[in-house]
Amino acid sequence: MTTDTLPRLPLCAYIATGGTIAMKTDPDTGAAVPALSGEDLLGTVPEMANIARLEVGNPFNLPSPYMGPSHWVTLRESVAMALAHDDVTGVIVSHGTDTLEETAWFLDLTIDSSKPVVMIGAQRNASSPHFDGPRNLLNAARVCVSPDARGKGVLVVLNNQINAAREVTKTHTSDVESFKSGDSGFLGTVDDDRVMFARAALRRQFIVLSRHDLPYVEIVPMHGGADGGLVRAAVALGAKGIVIQALGLGNVNAEMFDAIRDAIAARVVIVISTRVPTGRVRPVYGFTGGGSTLKAAGAVFADNLSPQKARILLMLVMQTTANPDQIQSLFDR
Repeated sequence: MTTDTLPRLPLCAYIATGGTIAMKTDPDTGAAVPALSGEDLLGTVPEMANIARLEVGNPFNLPSPYMGPSHWVTLRESVAMALAHDDVTGVIVSHGTDTLEETAWFLDLTIDSSKPVVMIGAQRNASSPHFDGPRNLLNAARVCVSPDARGKGVLVVLNNQINAAREVTKTHTSDVESFKSGDSGFLGTVDDDRVMFARAALRRQFIVLSRHDLPYVEIVPMHGGADGGLVRAAVALGAKGIVIQALGLGNVNAEMFDAIRDAIAARVVIVISTRVPTGRVRPVYGFTGGGSTLKAAGAVFADNLSPQKARILLMLVMQTTANPDQIQSLFDR
């Protein structure tokens, strides 16, 4: 669908993938279910005729818990193809909020373009009187056509706030101001008359997507009383890498440490992240299972990446290497 009445308006590709932004309440069950296409959502934003022309694609309409590596690869191909057209200013992707930050990070790592990719979602479905989808789509278009958005990578735009893919995370189950960037803060804001950037994200890198079947990487949480059994189970299931959702600065107990050491001996790459929302993991503590002993055993440290984002980077890096030193250098970037 295109808006041809204003041919001089910039053109943005709009790729709709589903999520709450594409849902309505089923009157029989009272529960939200997929219902809207990208064209349907665009029809709720008449103001778009003053901002941009949108070409809509609907590769799938899925709740975001269903999104995974195979969908990321398909979506990345669609985004890259759209960006390759000279007349396309940028790409907008609508997506469910539950895994939006993972998809955004995957795209940020695998797309090499100065054109903006703007990801949006909604916390309230289209049956809600306070549906936030139309506002987020309109703001995405404003960002997409802004010259200041170029070169800033994949952007997450909800609630008039602009976040970088590496830094952003969902922080509230239902509030519309859910997506935040911790200590880093927003990149900028969207007002009715202007898109205002205050900064750019500096820690960005590009990794070539060389295969569609990415290596199998699991996430295993550490908690009080963990016995390492889930690490051993992941190894038995064939995981090539495991991200440990450790405690604090990157610490586990002795039982988990033993399982991690055995996994490293079996040539499984271990990456240490943390369940703490902000801050870096570092090899500081020297007790058995402390970060220093994990580092000495051969574990990689995820810097300030969340477990879910560390997993994505590890999957991409392990396309070409399982060398812990090489992997650590990419996590340190």
